[in-house]
This record gives sequence, structure tokens and C-alpha cells, in this order.
Amino acid sequence: MFLLFAAADAASWYLSVKLRPVIMKELKDLVLNSTDSLYRIEFSTVNTNFLLGNASVSNVKIIPDTNIYNKLIKLKRAPNNIYEVSLKKLTIRNFHPFLIYKDKKLSVEQLLFDHPKVVMINRQFDFNENRPPRPNKSPYEYISKFLKLVSVNTISLKDVSFKYINKNLPVPEADSLDKLDITMKDWLIDANSATDPTRIYLLKDVLINLNDYQFATPDSLYHIQLNEFSFAASTGKLNVKKFAVVPRYSEMDFGRKVGFSKERFSIQLSDISLSGIDLPLYIKKQELAAEEMNITNGFVSVFNNNALPSQGIERVGKFPHQLLQMVKAQLTVKKLNLSDVDISYAEFDSDSKQKGRITFEKTSGTILNVTNEAKVKAKNPFMLANLNTYMMGQGKLMVNFKFDLNAKNGAFSYNGALGDMDGGFLNRITKPLGMLQVNSGLVKKLSFNVVADEAKASGNLSFGYKDLSIGLMKKVEGKNRLVKLGLFSMLANSLVIRPDNPDDKGKFVEASIYFQRDPRISFFSFIWKTLLQGIKYTVGLTPEKQAEIDAQIAKFEKMKSDREHRREARRRRKK
Repeated sequence: MFLLFAAADAASWYLSVKLRPVIMKELKDLVLNSTDSLYRIEFSTVNTNFLLGNASVSNVKIIPDTNIYNKLIKLKRAPNNIYEVSLKKLTIRNFHPFLIYKDKKLSVEQLLFDHPKVVMINRQFDFNENRPPRPNKSPYEYISKFLKLVSVNTISLKDVSFKYINKNLPVPEADSLDKLDITMKDWLIDANSATDPTRIYLLKDVLINLNDYQFATPDSLYHIQLNEFSFAASTGKLNVKKFAVVPRYSEMDFGRKVGFSKERFSIQLSDISLSGIDLPLYIKKQELAAEEMNITNGFVSVFNNNALPSQGIERVGKFPHQLLQMVKAQLTVKKLNLSDVDISYAEFDSDSKQKGRITFEKTSGTILNVTNEAKVKAKNPFMLANLNTYMMGQGKLMVNFKFDLNAKNGAFSYNGALGDMDGGFLNRITKPLGMLQVNSGLVKKLSFNVVADEAKASGNLSFGYKDLSIGLMKKVEGKNRLVKLGLFSMLANSLVIRPDNPDDKGKFVEASIYFQRDPRISFFSFIWKTLLQGIKYTVGLTPEKQAEIDAQIAKFEKMKSDREHRREARRRRKK
């Protein structure tokens, strides 16, 4: 038995040495012929083991021929993408060498590319616009003189360093990604594979995986994290276990680092899935089109320190639907489903020196027509969001947004209704940002309907409540907390504030809203301040009444100051 094995091994070595030049030539010819001369393969050595049916190719380079590519462009047969691949070693497993010579069939179990460097260069051509995900000309026509069939069960690219170059812009742009794993299943060239509608570029499936990937944003203010990213072309489904935007600085340090007032985002979204992804469209045009996206839990937290100086730049074109249009890659998600996502917005106020936060917890709902694609917007220019949430974790809020994706002025509208809620929970935002404390009050119902753009918001607000009592607050130098203005709070409650709406006679007061936006404030702050205006007007804190209260406070402060001056003068005379 040992002698038989030794003889077989020796024969394998002999064939390997004698046939190596032939194999090297055949391999080069195969790549050249099967790609219509667009690609050539270069390598230093080929090692084979005919006994086990294995081989390895060292120092591999797969290189596109630019002259051939330019000819294919003129013939309108060029692909949108060309690739450059280099790696130290390509392993070929179970390639059944005797079938090549006996049946003219090259059948390989696995091609393993270990840590390859892949460069993908994209140029989009109109002549490829409606072409199916199949070769323009069947590769079988190029190999049929030599082989009846070429098949590879699995093509594995492990730990890929991937670089994408976009040549559709005046100045080409490049993006890169590392630690990518790509598995291609059942690659086949035969008489029928090029026209098989179940195949994508001769493949039955493409699997992409990326684990625990992190990179810094260009401004170095955030880390972007991806965990357990996976995609299968056969199902068109993409899954991400966790996506996070992690600030590198704390809430208060963030603005100090930047040097001016700037929104800080902290985002973590879990169990994300996209279905119905059109992979051929993405390969050809880098356009992501999906039928549905699901996010089942996570949080989005926004903070701004208004005590810092403004950047002095107006926030134009910064609303969510406007930012979507600024995304360079084409994107369309027909339906986005949210479930149990917590959203919060916070500000540090320059007057109160306190932080106010409003939260929308367990947010769920749908967003339709999330797109920046011109053809999709031509059919439907509106993105609709229908959401249910719990304001401050207490009152159930239903809100609907309608965003005009084509509006240059950021036009959008929103309406909604808030159910029963203890008004005291609003103190987390009314005290630090409005210097107004809700002593007591029960929100029965709050509904609103607002039309807005970058400059203004108008609409109406209906606010029903009972037993409202407020406290006016002010910041006193040397104290870390706000101080309640007892006397003026009493005056406000007795002379200004409506304690009930409707009142004991059944009269119900509604408020009209017209809010002029400071172009430096954010989208979130714009919505909050617009609704706060309507709430204030309903309870009686109109600008006129607020001016009266402020005048009384100023008068009282002056009287208090004059009294202190007289006391100080008397004390000096007694000395």
C-alpha cells in the first residue's frame, strides 16, 4: 500500500512538473478568452498536486486591458465596472484534472482568494441602462473550442481590501472598505448559463459578510460602527445586527472641541434588515433600491449647546428630507418600518445654564418613499412618515409628516395628537428652555396641524387641559439652579393663565400659529418652538401678556435694587 501511494505521489509530482507550463498557458488563455480579452492574469508560479486535485497560484494579478475596454465602449459592449485584483496566493481545490482531458470539462470545487486587494472602477453608460444581469456575449463562445464547461462550486474572497472609484464625476472620488468576506456560489459557463434568468452574472448566489467594522468620519468627530453585516443576492436581503454613530466627545466637550454651537448626534440602531434589494442595479450604478427596511430597536439622540457662539452660518438645506437629497449615492427604500426606537432632543440653554431634553420613546411606524432618485420623485415627490410614540415616556403621541422631496425651500407639513398626560413631565424641557415650571395640570388632548418651510411655520393648535398652574423661573448669579418667582407666578396664575380649557362655561380656546424661524436653529428645535408658541398662546402667555409680566418683573427688580441702595446709604450715614 505504501509503495502504491508513493508511486502515485511520484506520478503526481512528475505530471505537475511536466504539465506546469501547459497549465500556466491554459490558465492565461482561459481568463483571456472567457472575458473577451478584457482581462489578463499574471502570476509567478503554479504548484499542482494531481493526486489530490489541488493547485495554488502565487503573486496573482488580474488586470483589465484599457485598450480593449475603450474598444468595447465604442462598440457599446463595455460593462459599467472594471476590476483590478491582486493577491499573494490563489488556492484551487479539487479541480478534477483528468476531466479536463477526458471530457473537456473544468470543474473546480473552490477558488480561495486570501486577503485580495480589489479595486472597482465605475463608469455608467446609457447603453447598459436596461440590460439584464448577464454577459453581453456568452463566454461559452470563447471557450467552446477548448472546453464544454467551466464550473466553480464556491469562489471565496476572504478578508478583502476593497476600493471603489467613482469616475462619473468631474473629479473621481474613492471610498474604501476592509475586512470584507465575499462568497460566490455556483459559477458556470456552459451553452445555457449566460441566458439563465436565475443567475446573476453566471452566479447562482453572492454572499457578503462584514463583522465588527469601525471607521472614523472625515471630521474625526465620530466613529461609525457596523456589526454582523450580511447580504444574500438570492434573497435580496441584507441584515445588520448593529449600526452606530458614536461621538468621540461628551455632550458638553463636543461643542467646545468644534468651537461653536453644533448638533451632536448619538445613534445606535439594532436588528436592521433590508429586503428586495436589486443587486444588479447596485453593481451597475451603485444605486441602492430596496422594497422594505426594518429597524426593530435603538435610539437617536441629538444635543446642542446653545451657550456656545453660533457658527454664523444659516442652516439652509439641513432638514432631513433635504439632507437625503444631498446623499451622493442614489437611494430608494419604498417602505421603512420602525419599532421601539427612542428619539430625544436636548439643548443647553445660554440663559438658564441648564439642559432641557424632550424624549419620544418606543417610537414605531412607517416612512414611505425614502428616496433621492429623480425618476422615483417624478412619479411621487413626497415622503410620508406616520409615527406613534410616547412623549416623555408618558403621553401617547401620533404624528404624521409629509416632506416635499423636490422643494428647494424645504417645504413640509405635519399634524398629530397627544393623549392624556401629566403636565409635570414637561418640566424637563419647559424649565431649562422656557424658564417655566408646570406646578400642576393634566393634558387632556393636544392636536396640531402645521405647514412649514425653512423660513416659517403656520397652522393651528388645539390644547385641552385641566387645573393648570405654572411657576415663572429665573437664573440667579452664583446659583446652579433656577429660582422660582413666587409673587409673579401668583400674578400670572391669577391674571393671565387660563387654568382650564375649556373653562367652566364650556368656552374652548384654540391658537393660531405663525412662527418665524431663526435660520440658525435646527429642524428639531424649529418644530419644538413652533408647538411651544401655540401652547403658550392657548394658556394665555401671548407676547403682549409676556411683555406685561416682563415689565412687572423689571419694575419689581428696580424697586428692589433702589431699596437696597437706600439701605446701603443709611448704613453709610450711621458710620
